[in-house]
Amino acid sequence: ASASLTVADFARDNVEYVVVAGGGGGGVDDGGGGGAGGYRSSVVGESSGGGASAESKLTLAVGSYSIVVGAGGTGTVEGGSAGTNGGDSTLSTITSVGGGASLASSSSSGGSGAGQANNAHSNPVGSGTSGQGFAGGTRASGATQAAGGGGGAGELGNADGQSHGGDGVSSSINGSATFRAGGGGGGSRFSAGPAGDGGGGTGGYYNNSLPTNGAANTGGGGGGGQGISSLSRDGANGGSGIVILRYPTPS
Repeated sequence: ASASLTVADFARDNVEYVVVAGGGGGGVDDGGGGGAGGYRSSVVGESSGGGASAESKLTLAVGSYSIVVGAGGTGTVEGGSAGTNGGDSTLSTITSVGGGASLASSSSSGGSGAGQANNAHSNPVGSGTSGQGFAGGTRASGATQAAGGGGGAGELGNADGQSHGGDGVSSSINGSATFRAGGGGGGSRFSAGPAGDGGGGTGGYYNNSLPTNGAANTGGGGGGGQGISSLSRDGANGGSGIVILRYPTPS
């Protein structure tokens, strides 16, 4: 979605922002979790994605500015269309990169990278973008067929265990501490890959449950599809991003 911001009468100095891109789609058939959308912040005392410090605040001169909020990427469909990365979110000179989708053969890189699919596929772990997010997690070896969780803005995929989506980053820019940009959980034959805190979707669980989409307005990655069973094996969609501004009002 796009919108226009008009700065009238006088420039706004010390503009704080959180700009989160759309999350990537989850993979198919024990597929990797989608990577979270890129996360950039200038809020004092908080952080950007990928372990980076908060960026410099903006100065917006009088004029009109285009704001774009990235859409969530689509999950991979079994025997059909490949999943897509999340859409970029932009504010003035600030661009956050959409999260990576977990695919069968591409690098699945983005703001945060997608998780690796199981041994039936060959996609590598997706890398994140510096200052915006982390890489996805690797698949499990052996019989578990557990795919890797998608990277989050706050940590790597699998940081809290196999198939776990990486957690996002918390911000209080709009009044209460809220996590955004969590990675999607990976699909598995034996357990559902947990979602990363910050709107990531849960991975599918063999013959038990389908993956869930990333939450809207968080940039969370979509969960990876569950394995061979009577249920759908499709990956879930990523969540849309968000752009938040805060600046002092004149006295």
